[in-house]
Amino acid sequence: MLAVVAAIIFGLGFLLDLVNVRIPGGISGMTLVLLGLTLLALHQAGIGTASFRGSGWRSRARR
Repeated sequence: MLAVVAAIIFGLGFLLDLVNVRIPGGISGMTLVLLGLTLLALHQAGIGTASFRGSGWRSRARR
């Protein structure tokens, strides 16, 4: 789920960077890119993933 949110943030950051727009409060395209990278790092760390015991590809591989 965090990877999808990161992709949306990356898209918004890309569009803001293309049109060279700064949102009041210091939010720019680079700020959104860094936020997207943070979300991807959290996703890779396993935070925010839906993991239920006994479901998923890992439990099926053990059987």
